[in-house]
Amino acid sequence: PISEEQVKRLFLKAREILIEEGNVQVVDSPSRDIHGQFFDLMELFKMGGFCPETNYLFMADFGDRGFYSIKTFLLLLALKVRYPERITLVSFTFLCRYL
Repeated sequence: PISEEQVKRLFLKAREILIEEGNVQVVDSPSRDIHGQFFDLMELFKMGGFCPETNYLFMADFGDRGFYSIKTFLLLLALKVRYPERITLVSFTFLCRYL
């Protein structure tokens, strides 16, 4: 399990990276909208390759419907921090209240 303090540190580091990124990203990678489905994300990585071997663009709904939405979002955020040039996260159109 990840502690609240670790989540806070992850958010702060991700914030630094995201602030540095431009608003327009040129991305040559698969694009996915996973709606917080953790096991779909794992299947996507199995099929397409894991980071850093494959670049990914995740659009909008990172964690809005799945039972594991927080886990899914934290994994994407951790991958963004670890491989900032390989993972692109685009726009939070909306988030669940619990996120």
